[in-house]
Amino acid sequence: MKKILLASVALFGFAGAAAAADLPMRAAPPAPIIAAAPIFTWTGFYVGVNAGYGWSNDDFDAVDFADDEDDGGFVGGAQVGYNYQIGSFVVGLEGDIQYADFGREGAFDFDRDGDEDGVLESSDWFGTVRARAGVAFGQALIYGTGGFAFADDATGWTAGGGVEYAFTNNLSVKLEGLYVNLENDNDFDFAGFDGETDFGVVRAGLNFRFGTY
Repeated sequence: MKKILLASVALFGFAGAAAAADLPMRAAPPAPIIAAAPIFTWTGFYVGVNAGYGWSNDDFDAVDFADDEDDGGFVGGAQVGYNYQIGSFVVGLEGDIQYADFGREGAFDFDRDGDEDGVLESSDWFGTVRARAGVAFGQALIYGTGGFAFADDATGWTAGGGVEYAFTNNLSVKLEGLYVNLENDNDFDFAGFDGETDFGVVRAGLNFRFGTY
């Protein structure tokens, strides 16, 4: 009898273990896959437009018989460039071409006989090719810039700086100031008149940036 009872207990125990093995396993559901947020970078090409105000201050004012005054007016144009970000530092190259509705204009009378001996005419455009270097604070960039400047028959240099902010992945706005110094290439120099022109520009711009991420 005792043996029968032991055999029954063993049999029921084995059947219970087998039934438990057939039950589905309880496992935690897989964790949801969350894509990492992209990291913003200034690296990439961009194109844009700009508009602002420019004012000239050239050395023709040293000629007291020239009807020439400092002048100011609208400046507008387009730019293209490339940025490369290394950590928080951003370096790049930018070129722009500008319409300039300002500069020296007037006539001069060398022999003071009442007749015009010549006319001072301002260029209505200029361009620059500049290096840019700055520090990025997320989507804000503070930078300095400088390089080569040109207009008609004059060449020279430019330097300045600005701030730029990317308000979307591909669009950024900037506020920039430049000082431009141009030397006339035709050697039209004499005492009190060296053909050098310098002017300042303050402009706002909008850039479309390719390949932000």
